[in-house]
Amino acid sequence: MSAQTASAPAPANDAPPAQRRSFIDTVVRAREVSLIGVLAILVLGVSIKEPRFLNAQNLRDILLNVTIVALLAVGQTIVVVTRNIDLSVGSVLGITAFATGVMFADHHMPIVLVFILGMLFGAFFGLINGAMVAFARVPSLVITLGTLYVIRGIDYAWAHGRQINASDMPNGFLKLGTAEILGVPILPLFALAAMLIVGTVLGRARMGRELYAIGSNPDAALLAGIRTTRRVLGAFVASGAIAGLAGVLYAARYGTLDAAAGNGIELSAVSAVVVGGVAIFGGAGTVYGAALGALLLATIRSALVILQVNPFWEQAINGALLLLAIGLDAFLAKRLARELRKRASHRV
Repeated sequence: MSAQTASAPAPANDAPPAQRRSFIDTVVRAREVSLIGVLAILVLGVSIKEPRFLNAQNLRDILLNVTIVALLAVGQTIVVVTRNIDLSVGSVLGITAFATGVMFADHHMPIVLVFILGMLFGAFFGLINGAMVAFARVPSLVITLGTLYVIRGIDYAWAHGRQINASDMPNGFLKLGTAEILGVPILPLFALAAMLIVGTVLGRARMGRELYAIGSNPDAALLAGIRTTRRVLGAFVASGAIAGLAGVLYAARYGTLDAAAGNGIELSAVSAVVVGGVAIFGGAGTVYGAALGALLLATIRSALVILQVNPFWEQAINGALLLLAIGLDAFLAKRLARELRKRASHRV
């Protein structure tokens, strides 16, 4: 599993770039490997207690349930590595899902066109968020918390109590939520494709390296000639477009749509990103880790259902994992800074 560029706090920047990159990449890989280990232990333990946890139908349900959150987590990663956050993705998903139903029910649009328009619809809201963050320099937490409620309010006003049902949408579209290829559901393949594309861009393209540099040290990135305004704006547009895609797939997955679609799902996406090892302070983490975080949370949810545990514990466990991940990020940042300062001093 590949890792992308990570970073340490500014005081450690005196260390040679090759040394710094190698050491931090090792830490990032360790986070992802540890997630795989935790996931394996969880699956093994639950399957011993309840063997039907590993039956084909339950595994299929886990893959389907994780798709939407994993997609949002991939888009969220692009924003978080720049030291920002996008809390509006749940509302963008919701309004795009309802728009998808309207495009089918009222305008009978082709499926491919609906996908394109859905992503453009989401990108539009991402552009609004990005413009206020990148140009007006307003903290992303404040902006996206506001647009979360504004977009959801627009959705409720637009829907005006209307509900769109599966019968209003074409069967070919709805089959995306249930169809399989060689026994593998089609829906998760969208998340896989998005993860690979975004992962490649962040890990290998100059654009990706610049996004990590901005998250690591915005002032240094600006002095290095990186167009930080353009990159931050692009990150939010990409996150919005992916949230729009998630909204279209949400419509295919669930079929019944109203103004409450996707309500609260942004918290699951943020949790998946942080649990997956993407530093909430920016500059470190991978989309692969974020997707693993989403898979871990979905597996926990399924395990609690199989074991007939009170649903309250899902929220408690997710919250505990989130706090643990944030604490671990802070601890690793301090360790990395200390280690790299030590290496730099030895070279002097």
